[in-house]
Amino acid sequence: MARRWLKRLLKIAGYGLLGLIVLLAGVITFTIGWRPIFGAKSRALTDRKFEATPERLQRGQYLVEGIVNCFHCHSKYDEKATPVPVLTSKKGAGTVFVEDGELRVVAPNITPDKETGIGNWSDDALARAVREGIGNDGGALFPIMPYGQFRHMSDEDLASVIAYVRTVEPARSELPKSQIPFPLSRLINVYPEPLAAPVPAPDVSTPIKRGEYVVTLGGCTDCHTPSKRGQPIAGLEFAGGNVFGDVAATNITPDPSGISYYDEALFVEAIRTGHVKGRTLKPQMPWWAYRNMNDDDLKAVFAYFKTLKPVKHRVDNTVPPTECKLCGQKHGLGDSN
Repeated sequence: MARRWLKRLLKIAGYGLLGLIVLLAGVITFTIGWRPIFGAKSRALTDRKFEATPERLQRGQYLVEGIVNCFHCHSKYDEKATPVPVLTSKKGAGTVFVEDGELRVVAPNITPDKETGIGNWSDDALARAVREGIGNDGGALFPIMPYGQFRHMSDEDLASVIAYVRTVEPARSELPKSQIPFPLSRLINVYPEPLAAPVPAPDVSTPIKRGEYVVTLGGCTDCHTPSKRGQPIAGLEFAGGNVFGDVAATNITPDPSGISYYDEALFVEAIRTGHVKGRTLKPQMPWWAYRNMNDDDLKAVFAYFKTLKPVKHRVDNTVPPTECKLCGQKHGLGDSN
C-alpha cells in the first residue's frame, strides 16, 4: 500500500515538474525569448569589400564627423573645455564610455591599428557591427552603440563610413574590456538582428523625408526620448527628460514646453554656435559635431522636428531638479509635470 502511494506521489510530482517546465518555457518564449540563453542572432560574414572612392571618402568624412558623430563616443575628450570639448586622444582611439559599479562599457579603438584597433577586421565584420550589433568575436555589442538606428543607414552610406574610418591615423590604445554584469550580459543578446536585404538609398525628395533620415542616423531620439528600464516611454517621443550627469535632455517637440518658439534660422544658429540667444548649450548636446552638417541637412532636421507630435513635458536645466511623475526622472521643473 505504501509503495503504491509512493508511486502515485512520484507520478504527480513528475506531472507537476513537467507542467512547471512547460509554463516556464511559455513565459520565456513570450517575454524575453530564448536569445539570452542561446546567444544573439548573427549572420555569417561575407568577403565583400568597399572601394574607397573619392566620393565615398568625402561622404564618409561628412557622416563620421557630423551626423553619425563616431568620434564623440570613440575618443577621449575634455568635456569641461570651452567653448567646445577638446579632443585629448587620437580620433577614434577609444575610451571607457561608462563605468558604474560592476558595469563598464568601452567604446573600442576604431582606428586601423592592427593590434588594438580594427586593422584586422574585414569590411563585412565592420558592417555587421555598425548596423547589426555583432562584434568581430561574434558577441552582441552593448546597445549603447546605436546599431538599432544605424540599421537604417543605406548601403552606400555604410560603405562611405567604413571607407573613411579606415583612413584615420592608426592609434595604439590599450583599453580594458567591457564588463557587463549578469543578467544584463545575457539580456543584451535580445537586441541584435541580422539584415537580410540591402538597405536602399533614403527618400530625400522632401526636406521632411530628408530630415527624418538625418535624425535617425543622428540618434536624436536616444537622448531626447526618456526611457524606463532601458525602453523608450511611449507617448514621450522627443519630449526630453533623460539625465546625463547634471544635464537633462530638453523637449524638442513643437509644444510650448518644447521648441515651438524656434524658427529655422534660430535652430541653425543654435547648432552652429552652441547658443540659443543668451543661453549656452551644454556639451552633453554634441552641437559641436552637428555643426559640421550642411545647411540643407540642418534645415531638413528642423522641418522634420516641426512635424513631431507636440508633447507637454517641462524640462529646464536652469532650476534645481525635482522628481517628474511623467518620465520618472529628476530634472528641472519635474514637479510641474
